[in-house]
Amino acid sequence: MSKKEKASPASVRKLKELLHIRDNRFCADCGAPDPKWASANIGVFICLKCCAVHRSLGTHISKVLSVSLDEWTEDEIESMLEVGGNSYANAIYEAFLPQGYSKPNPDSSHEERAKFIRSKYELQEFLKPSLRIVSSNSSSSSFRSCNSGKDSESGFDLDLSQAGMVEFIGILKAKVIKGTNLAIRDMLSSDPYVVLTLGKQVAQTTIIKSNLNPVWNEELKLAVPKKYGPLKLHVFDHDMLSKDDLMGEAEVDLQPMITAAMAFGDPDLLADMQIGKWLQSNDNALTKDSTINIVDGKVKQEVSLKLQNVESGEIELELEWIPLSQ
Repeated sequence: MSKKEKASPASVRKLKELLHIRDNRFCADCGAPDPKWASANIGVFICLKCCAVHRSLGTHISKVLSVSLDEWTEDEIESMLEVGGNSYANAIYEAFLPQGYSKPNPDSSHEERAKFIRSKYELQEFLKPSLRIVSSNSSSSSFRSCNSGKDSESGFDLDLSQAGMVEFIGILKAKVIKGTNLAIRDMLSSDPYVVLTLGKQVAQTTIIKSNLNPVWNEELKLAVPKKYGPLKLHVFDHDMLSKDDLMGEAEVDLQPMITAAMAFGDPDLLADMQIGKWLQSNDNALTKDSTINIVDGKVKQEVSLKLQNVESGEIELELEWIPLSQ
C-alpha cells in the first residue's frame, strides 16, 4: 500500500500508543493534559487551544490533525513515530530556551500562546543561530534543511554546511531497561523513576510503584551537541507530599561509542561486529566492561551501572547512536 493512502489499523494503533507515552500526555507547548491533536510534520502532540495557533502558521510549518477524528496517511504516522513525540522534538526546538523564560500554561491567553508558538516554530528563536531547521512542504519528513545531513531514522535534517558551527551531531536513544536491588526510600519499598540529563536536556521515565527491581524497557531520546559531556543518570523515589528522594546516580561516558561509530563510518554498510569497548575501572560506575557493537546496521552499546552515593542499586541501559551526518 502506498504511504499516501489511508493508514492501516495497525499504524493507527501505533499512533495512539505513542500518544499514551508519558511526555506525550501533555501538550508540547503549554503542558495541558490529554492533548487530542498533533502536528504531523513537526511530530508533537498539542491541545485544542495551541492547535488553533498551529493552524494559523500554515501547513508548510505545522500540519495539524486530530488523533481520533482525522484520517491519517501511513506517511504522516511514520513521521510521528520517527520523531517519538514531545520530549524529542522539544529537545531541538527548546534546546536553548532562555533561563527564566516562562512557557505558556494551560490557562494562558491566546496572545501568549501565539507569541510563544510562533517564536518556537516559525522564528525558531530557541535554536542557536548556527542550527537551522525549516519545515518541509512535504509531510514525509518531520524536519528539513537546505543541505545534506539527514538522519533518516529520526526524521531530522540539520544544516551541516558550516563546519564548526553545527550544534548537534547526532541523536542518542537511551533505553532504560531495568533496575536491580534499588535502595529503600519509603517504609518498605520505593517508587522509582530515572532521569537522564545531557547538557540542558532532561528526559524521564515513568514512575513504577513499590518496586525495588523495576522493569521499564522505556526509550528516551536526546540530541547530542558537538561539545558533549557525559550522560548523567539519576534515580529518584517519587513522593506525593514531599520532595522526591535521590536513590543514586551515575554517569555514562559517551566518547567511546561516538568515537568508534565515527571511525567505522556508515553502520548500514557493515556486518554485525564489535567496534569498541568502554572498560570498567575504579573511576567509573560500570559493573563490567561495556562493548560497542554494530547490530543490524545500528551502533549499540549495553551499559550496566552501579549507582553511586547510595547503599545499593544497579541500572541497565541500552544505548543507540544515530549520527546526523556521515
